[in-house]
Order: sequence, then C-alpha cells, then structure tokens
Amino acid sequence: MIKLDFTKFDGLLPAIVQDYETSEVLMVAFMNEEAWNATLQSGKATYFSRSRNKLWVKGESSGHVQHVREIRIDCDNDTVLLKVDQVGGAACHLGYASCFFRKIENGELVTLGKPLFNPDEVYKK
Repeated sequence: MIKLDFTKFDGLLPAIVQDYETSEVLMVAFMNEEAWNATLQSGKATYFSRSRNKLWVKGESSGHVQHVREIRIDCDNDTVLLKVDQVGGAACHLGYASCFFRKIENGELVTLGKPLFNPDEVYKK
C-alpha cells in the first residue's frame, strides 16, 4: 500500500502535472487523500479545489480531462508528480496548453503561444 504524508500541508499534497509525451509542466494543483484515492481508482486526475473547497476531476467542465499514465512520489512522500495525457491539448483554464505560458524576459512578463480555446465559450461565463 502506498502511504503518502498528508499531515504537512493541512491534509493537502502538491501535485505537479506533466505531459506524458513531452514532460512539459502543465500545472500544479493539490490533492487531499480523497482526491488521491479517486485518481488511483479512476485513472483520471482528481484534485482538491481550495477555492471551492471540494474535489474536482480535471476537465469536468471543459472536457479537457487528464488521463494519468504514470505517477511518481517524492522522497518525503508528500508531493506527487502526475504524467498525463491531456485531452484537448489545454490544461490551463485560460485556454493555454500549460498554466506556465508566461515568462520573465528583460524584466517584463511575456506570453508564450496562443490559447487553444476561448474560456468564455468553454465555461459559459
């Protein structure tokens, strides 16, 4: 049995999410023990939303689910790395492939790439 340490961050573990094929970092989220177990059972990345205070399956609103292909655990058993197949190509709720679509260049924030979808249309805002 895999025993993770949920005691350090108020019952949450950071979950780093990478594209399985490219290793690009797509996002960082949090998991509680229930989200962890749901992920293991379903094979779909499930997280704990701190803002909504509930579980959410990535893509339940957008259709951009994450199928977990590989899971790695850090040496302290308090962080997980999910390698996923990202359905629809976009992990970011703003429509970008990765939540890390900006970089600092010469002291300025520069946007990399273009959104793959319009979040207003997908989330009906």
